[in-house]
Amino acid sequence: MSPLPSSAVQPSFAAGRRVGSLASAVPGVRLQAIGRAATAALYDELALEPKPGLVSFLDQGSHDDMDGSTFLRSLFALRHYFVQISQAGAVDAGFPELEALGLAAESRMLKATGGINTHRGAVFTLGLLCASAGALSARAAVLTPQSIRQSLLDRWGEALSERALCSRDTNGQRAALRHGLRSVSEEAALGFPVLFEVALPALRSAHALGPRRARLHTLFHIMATLDDTNLAHRGGLEGLRYAQRAAHDYLHAGGAAQPDGIERARAIHAAFVSRRLSPGGAADLLAAACLIDRLCRQP
Repeated sequence: MSPLPSSAVQPSFAAGRRVGSLASAVPGVRLQAIGRAATAALYDELALEPKPGLVSFLDQGSHDDMDGSTFLRSLFALRHYFVQISQAGAVDAGFPELEALGLAAESRMLKATGGINTHRGAVFTLGLLCASAGALSARAAVLTPQSIRQSLLDRWGEALSERALCSRDTNGQRAALRHGLRSVSEEAALGFPVLFEVALPALRSAHALGPRRARLHTLFHIMATLDDTNLAHRGGLEGLRYAQRAAHDYLHAGGAAQPDGIERARAIHAAFVSRRLSPGGAADLLAAACLIDRLCRQP
């Protein structure tokens, strides 16, 4: 596995695993659909503009080493992974098998981007959600936010809790430890509470605003709530709290529902770029919310 650049702060599956052979995956269009929904959800996040400090097709945000085309190459490299990990969930694969698939996906991502970390956090977060949805689909269960979350906890919650206790392999996890924040590994072990209790309700409540404003509304709700270790790594605790206050103030003033909501978000974007802040953890959860919304839109 190629080494990640020092700026990489998203969580990954634990290093040192090799891709093992899985049992034959359960056939069916539902597993393919889960994988396609994950890829589409990552595109939903990428295409959103403005996004404070984050890369879009309009600009590079707070990043000098990546742009929209870098993310598109990454998306193309990851598209099969989300189907594969859905299939792994469908056959009740253990956490080591999920780790192995995640590591292989990270390697393909880095090869496609020339060593730039674009979607490491999404490989972890969306991969787990796809596995959970795959496990439910293999049993012809209805996909709901509650069933996906419970499936994740029932099957891999114990392994995720153990991982949260010992994982220190990214800058983000070290920032969480340094500042007393909840790491993304801990978020996963709890069943992603910010995703299911904040992001997804925000997205669904804002559907009437249209896709762009609904996703912008959701991103700011996540930013106001999440202990985003990407922000803590780049700007320290002060940078994280600044971003959370900016998001809270934006929402308090009416957020994306206001006529000038796009313009005010662009102003916050400029302020983040000037401080070199990038809420990558919030971006991952926005994509995750888009994934769950896509999967559960039709019972």
